[in-house]
Amino acid sequence: MPVPVVPDGLLEEAARRFALLGDPTRLRIVSALHDAEEISVGGLASQTGIPVASVSQHLNRLAHGGVVARRREGTSVKYRIADETIEALCDVVCAGLQSSPGLPEAS
Repeated sequence: MPVPVVPDGLLEEAARRFALLGDPTRLRIVSALHDAEEISVGGLASQTGIPVASVSQHLNRLAHGGVVARRREGTSVKYRIADETIEALCDVVCAGLQSSPGLPEAS
């Protein structure tokens, strides 16, 4: 019986990460974090047009999944992308999508 190329535990974690990033709202938040590098919940809400409560809920999921990290600054909390591989992954996926015929052009 051949040994799996990728261990099952790693596949399970990859599936969880893809599921976490499979939500368009969370991807919008990750994109805004990429642009801002570090930003507050209110700043993300303003930048994305997503209500503060929703941004906060999605950030908590992303933080729990290890995608983002938070840092307290006085009474504010700043968020940033914690997993450096996320940006590379998004770049690869978006580049592939941009070269796919029949998909809408980026605005």
